[in-house]
Amino acid sequence: GLLRQYFPKRTDLSGYSQADLDKVALRLNQRPRKTLGFETPESRLQATVAMTH
Repeated sequence: GLLRQYFPKRTDLSGYSQADLDKVALRLNQRPRKTLGFETPESRLQATVAMTH
């Protein structure tokens, strides 16, 4: 999937810092997805959380 753009198959993630992994997670969560109607996972989560408060 999308992680392969950042980490090739069989990559040992222990060689990356938590900050490196967080940067990749942020990029992926801010990327629009066709399956979400071109919303980002981040914006969809924020909207869902807002509905519960």
